[in-house]
Amino acid sequence: MTAPAPAVPRIPEAVHRRRWAILGVLMLSLLIIVLDNSILNVAVKTISTPAPTGLGASQSELEWAINAYTLVFAGLLFSAGLLGDRLGRKRVLLGGLVVFGIGSALAAFAGSPAELIGFRAVMGLGAAFVMPATLAVLMNVFERDEQPKAIGIWAGGVGLAIAIGPITGGVLLDHFWWGSVFLVNVPIVVVAVALMIWLVPDSRDPNPGRIDPIGVALSVVGLVLLVYGIIRGGELADFTDATVLATTGAGLAVLVAFVVFEKRSDHPSIDVTYFRDKVFSSAIAAIALVFFALMGVTFFSVFYTQSVRGYSPLETGLLLLPLAVAQLVFAPRARLLVDRFGNRATTTAGMALIAAMLAAFATLDEDTPIWILEVIFFLMGTGMAHIMTPVSVVIMQALPREKAGSASALSNTFRQVGGALGIAVLGSVLSTAYRSSIEGDLGAVPPALRHTAGESIESTLAVAARLGPDGGPLVARANESFLHAMHVTALCGAAVAVIGAVVVGLFLPGRTQQHP
Repeated sequence: MTAPAPAVPRIPEAVHRRRWAILGVLMLSLLIIVLDNSILNVAVKTISTPAPTGLGASQSELEWAINAYTLVFAGLLFSAGLLGDRLGRKRVLLGGLVVFGIGSALAAFAGSPAELIGFRAVMGLGAAFVMPATLAVLMNVFERDEQPKAIGIWAGGVGLAIAIGPITGGVLLDHFWWGSVFLVNVPIVVVAVALMIWLVPDSRDPNPGRIDPIGVALSVVGLVLLVYGIIRGGELADFTDATVLATTGAGLAVLVAFVVFEKRSDHPSIDVTYFRDKVFSSAIAAIALVFFALMGVTFFSVFYTQSVRGYSPLETGLLLLPLAVAQLVFAPRARLLVDRFGNRATTTAGMALIAAMLAAFATLDEDTPIWILEVIFFLMGTGMAHIMTPVSVVIMQALPREKAGSASALSNTFRQVGGALGIAVLGSVLSTAYRSSIEGDLGAVPPALRHTAGESIESTLAVAARLGPDGGPLVARANESFLHAMHVTALCGAAVAVIGAVVVGLFLPGRTQQHP
């Protein structure tokens, strides 16, 4: 599958000389995309607060504000990669950044949760054209022997964004309104566009694939229906509801139709023949499973630190710093462990560490020393770094350089789908466990407010505030119920990470494998 590395350099000398500066510009573009989600993680509690502080978004609306972005992102990634291969990666990168900047400005001034969800989808559209193009350009400005190092630094950029995002979000929320967490993207986009026009060379696939509009439509419709059904089930705390079963079933049926169509198409969005390679398939599965577990846990950890423990958005951002620092430190160095122990041992250990730390969340309560949470976050970041770098190298080197956009798009599609399903599934587990725990304590709440009060801890606390002094016991029960729900959700996330560890332990190569 992979073209053999040529004996002579394939990169023009002028490009080769400025390759590290180009990598810096690509990382800035990547930073904006990752920064946005990491900032939003800190802001979800503020956005859930009633106006004028926030938008009064319910937990299901918050899940959609995140998933509108990730589903559009995931659904269009592969087509975006193909368009980059066809039209030129630089042109597609610039267009994606501009759309992302416009979506960010609109989201900042959204007047309702529905508007925010719509503008987040616009941001996802722009991001879909940025993410695969950054890796594709990277693969075309570095020689093959430098690619693992460059990908390691690129992955470290994710850690930098995870570090900067929550702290930036906390500072902005302490001094400005909630929309500032989106508006901050605009000046970064302007700088990135200017640097890209100046520094980044264009590249394209000499034999690009054809765009697959039917496949794209089937994948987006199928994922949206599936995720809607899962989120709705959590909102109702009833997965046997007719609406839930109908939408979930329809989503699965459309996704099956998508797979069948792709197998028969002569220009598929996703070439299913790639997945005949067990190494490639297990690497893709590892990315999907780790983001399934991590995105779901990140979603509830913000409510734990802010709603239960009482930390401000800025303090919450600082609490997430160990996770980011560990990624930043270890991602560029993970290749050293791969060289010594091989992909299988390094990645399996990383997945096992993630699983152990997710399980450790089930031990946290209202007065757990905060340094324990910091250790958990640091070790989670360490595990993440030792998964993402080796797995990204395996995926990117599994396909020829000319198909770099496709390889990057596949990697990021499954990463985003895994994350979106993680938020939907684990968010629904959290909602269901919380409602079942708190429902018996809502007797003092007016009947018209009981369903809303049971949806999330923020909803319960808002209703308790209306009750005045009589709401005190309800606040205590809300915290207890949330901790119970968090423990259940964390153990579900840990189980998913264990499955990931088994997959990579069975199928990834023991040593770095070069495909013929």
